[in-house]
Amino acid sequence: MPITKGFQALVNEAMAQVTTYSVDQVRARLAEPNVQIVDIRDVRELEREGTVPGALLAPRGMLEFWVDPASPYFKPVFADESKEFILFCGAGWRSALATQTLQDMGMTNVAHIDGGYAAWKKAHAPMVTLEQHKAESASRKGA
Repeated sequence: MPITKGFQALVNEAMAQVTTYSVDQVRARLAEPNVQIVDIRDVRELEREGTVPGALLAPRGMLEFWVDPASPYFKPVFADESKEFILFCGAGWRSALATQTLQDMGMTNVAHIDGGYAAWKKAHAPMVTLEQHKAESASRKGA
């Protein structure tokens, strides 16, 4: 069966329907308590490239299950309606699609970063290794 709508069309449709922030817009809001950055990349990408300090690591393959309170995999952090969840992936394609999906699920407090982690790195925005991220997360839990 031939593909009738390619990935680029899907991404373009999503981009037209979701809130998209530039790296600079997100960097300016990193310290805001109501902003939660969400890294939806695969663990191999995290190990290879690191992530954004304070990011919630939520693999794309589990995102819908982590967001839905009816799911056995539900993560309560996603129920916090006072937060804006800003997703990113490697290039901004997966995060656009994921943001659209979360909106389809009923979330209104979700956006994504244009250009993803590639744009983040290019802008020399703050980054940590996966090991540093794990240590930061452990110290926050112990605080």
